[in-house]
Amino acid sequence: MHKKIKQLLQEAPGSEVIAKGWVRTKRGNKNVAFIALNDGSTINNIQVVCEVAAFDEELLKQVTTGACLAVKGKLVESIGSGQAVEIQASSIEVLGTADPETYPLQKKGHSMEFLREIAHLRPRTNTFGAVLRIRHAMAFAIHKFFNDKGFVYLHTPLITASDCEGAGEMFQVTTLDPENLPRTEEGKVDYSQDFFGRFTSLTVSGQLEGELGATALGDIYTFGPTFRAENSNTPRHLAEFWMIEPEMAFYDVNDLMDLEEEFIKYLVRYALDNCGDDLAFLNKMIDNELIDRLRSVLDTPFVRITYTEAIDILSASGRKFEFPVSWGVDLQSEHERYLVEQHFGRPVILTDYPKDIKAFYMKQNDDGRTVRGTDVLFPKIGEIIGGSERESSLEKLNARIAELGMDTTNLWWYLDTRRFGTCPHSGFGLGFERLLLFVTGMSNIRDVIPFPRTPKTAEF
Repeated sequence: MHKKIKQLLQEAPGSEVIAKGWVRTKRGNKNVAFIALNDGSTINNIQVVCEVAAFDEELLKQVTTGACLAVKGKLVESIGSGQAVEIQASSIEVLGTADPETYPLQKKGHSMEFLREIAHLRPRTNTFGAVLRIRHAMAFAIHKFFNDKGFVYLHTPLITASDCEGAGEMFQVTTLDPENLPRTEEGKVDYSQDFFGRFTSLTVSGQLEGELGATALGDIYTFGPTFRAENSNTPRHLAEFWMIEPEMAFYDVNDLMDLEEEFIKYLVRYALDNCGDDLAFLNKMIDNELIDRLRSVLDTPFVRITYTEAIDILSASGRKFEFPVSWGVDLQSEHERYLVEQHFGRPVILTDYPKDIKAFYMKQNDDGRTVRGTDVLFPKIGEIIGGSERESSLEKLNARIAELGMDTTNLWWYLDTRRFGTCPHSGFGLGFERLLLFVTGMSNIRDVIPFPRTPKTAEF
């Protein structure tokens, strides 16, 4: 039975082994061929050494970059640099050929833009293999962190009739025939004839349902895909992305900030402890400050300041920002990064935002102007976490909903949590891909998800 290349590279020489994988490169001369084989289990290739005379010439011609092989041979000590062991091949089976004239991943540098066009093949590159292994490790670490703290993993619906953020940028879900839509007497689309009997969409957040879980189970978290029909083509936005959203009963805003900081530090530490080879590669090839930046997160407490204090710092900075700063404006990435990278030199948690720029569900402060929202700001990224203590008063929540002119038809169940046994509770949302940008050093969010969904792009 074959073993993963990651395992073979750690074994002592002397045994007969079988390795299976894809050819990264083949080089050599008329006497010997050196094949770099990779199976995706590690950033590192295993070198296969072939005595040319021992193999059929036509077989070796099929061993090209991208071809898939099964190699039998002896694991021997490597005399070359870069690896401790290599395989002295006794037999090679070509499981799948790759025509060198048409296989797009030849041994040369490829731009990220080009690789997005062949997203079905880009996981075979070193960079994307590293990113996707780190993505897996971070997903595992998220579940481990919450499980070890006694949280319940709650599966919230992907199809919903409510708009959590109130932004209205939602993808519609319908089985109605667009060529023959049923109409009411008023001429509007008759959604009573749709599959769910009402207008439904893909979710923008599992938070509201998460709050239902927290007010029954105590501490819960969601981790799943969310969708925004936002026509944005920036390196920080996707139409389909993954969110981690914990909700905790009996947490106030200070408990919330403690959890946010503990959570982020846990994930960064897990990456450093378990993804060393991949991080070393990305540090060398993508961002040579990556590992130092990750370590710096662990070494210092996060700064905690209010939104008002942040506005004062930005106003006094003398910096000419593209977006001018004044109390009441929503902070842009350039403001957030100035605070983190220039002023404090470490992550920052902002609190007490103006209520007019935050969602309806955030707990109002006694000043009547601000809410107990929290944003965690990171170097290179800006906002990485958004959270808040939730408004637990039915009276205040209803007043805020009325103030915003929101339709509560689809929120009766949410308001019931304040009507029946309301309690203090808090929660936050962490965009998984934003986290991965930070942990991998990649600069475009399209490059930390296997198959990015953006405006006019739904390939693969």
